[in-house]
Amino acid sequence: MKKYFLQISIILLMASCQESEKKVVQINEYCLDEKHKEIIKLLSVTKENVMEQIHLTGNIVENFDKVSNFVSLINGVISTTYFSQGDTVYKGQVLAEMQSTELSLLQAELTSIEAQILIVEVDLFAKQQLFNDGISSNKELIELKSQWKVLQSDKKKIQATLSLFNADDTKGVFLIKAPSTGVITKKNINPGTTITDQGDILFSISDLSTLWAMADIYPSQIGYVNKDMQVLVKSPSYPDETFQGKIDLVSDILDDTTKVLKARINLDNKQNKLKPGMMIELDIFKEGNKRKIAVPTSSLIFSNSKNYVVVYNGDCDIEAREVQIASKINQTTYIENGLIENEEIITKNHLLIFESLNN
Repeated sequence: MKKYFLQISIILLMASCQESEKKVVQINEYCLDEKHKEIIKLLSVTKENVMEQIHLTGNIVENFDKVSNFVSLINGVISTTYFSQGDTVYKGQVLAEMQSTELSLLQAELTSIEAQILIVEVDLFAKQQLFNDGISSNKELIELKSQWKVLQSDKKKIQATLSLFNADDTKGVFLIKAPSTGVITKKNINPGTTITDQGDILFSISDLSTLWAMADIYPSQIGYVNKDMQVLVKSPSYPDETFQGKIDLVSDILDDTTKVLKARINLDNKQNKLKPGMMIELDIFKEGNKRKIAVPTSSLIFSNSKNYVVVYNGDCDIEAREVQIASKINQTTYIENGLIENEEIITKNHLLIFESLNN
């Protein structure tokens, strides 16, 4: 009986070992093939100083270094305008016409001088002939030549003035032309407007290809915001877009009304998306003292309420590893636990590899 029982035990033990061997053989190991190796991208992770984020609010204003204010140098009455606020205009384009008594006076003076020049030229010709015949003195000839030069100089001055004010002889008006290309952001004239104060701004043209973002810095934030810090600007008008810039000026004086400092950020606006007056939110980034493993946020995979990265140790040694996140700033994620410096992760087509590992 004992012998029979021992035989059965040996048989069961052998069956168990065979079953265990079968299980080991059935393990499938995932390896990268040549096709997948061509479409992935590897990144050796390193520690970086964790960027700290400061949130501010503000608004968009014109770049006042690129604003042309037109001020009339003469008095008159605006007879016609060819533009409205918000219009795009081009340098040299006629924007308005102005009637002025000064134009009539200048034209009359020019006509008078031209007549005097004609008379002097006739006298000069006659005196030259008399001088050649020895009848007239050289002194009389020199005086006429001097008079002719003075009249010519006066004529050029009047012509230059008329040219400066773009006088149109056919209409009898001064043409007001755009001094630069841009958008009309201010208009203070209409047909019938009387120009009596030569210091008044008639209109303003702004080049909106670059704008200023003005950020409000509250007293508790003053110590954290400095010149040359990188800034991301967001507008409710474009919720999925950000505009990059850096602080080029921080005011030294608190605003009397709002009691905040103003920080100025120069923004590229060649696509003409941002408009003066827009309310904006700003994220300012400051390098901190803590160091953490940094990975591109796009390299993370969120699955079953956990975050993973695909770690590459070799073509046949790849794992989907769970990581704990310390913080996210812009497009960078800082890892608290789960990665070691200089380990390699897959950052391109990593989701495809992740799914292959799970399958």
